Amino acid sequence: MENMANTLNATPISTSTRLALDRTDLAHERTLMAWIRTAVSLISFGFTIYKFLQYVEKETGAPGKLIGARGYGLCMIGTGLVALLMATISHRRDMQALRKKYVEVPYSMAAVFAGVISLFGILAFLAVIFRQ
Repeated sequence: MENMANTLNATPISTSTRLALDRTDLAHERTLMAWIRTAVSLISFGFTIYKFLQYVEKETGAPGKLIGARGYGLCMIGTGLVALLMATISHRRDMQALRKKYVEVPYSMAAVFAGVISLFGILAFLAVIFRQ
């Protein structure tokens, strides 16, 4: 309801302001997509290293020296998930601040994509935890 009241009371913005708003919105989207790319790299690298070290441990019979395959995989996947969570929260906060000033800011598809990637990361995390 409050958003509707803001829309009714909003003054039209100039073309240059609209273009600046679009550039700002796209900059926020690019930043979140860069964080998503980083998180996907960490998650996939963590899972891959986990499977590789698990294979090496199985073939050689020697356990990992410091934290082992599971610990290292969980650390990398967890780091990717935390980075994605922090980036998504920051993006959401920035977009809400932008929407307070300008009602016409579109909703973020990158945030939806970040949610989907988070689900895949959580599944990878659980796979590492529950696989023996």
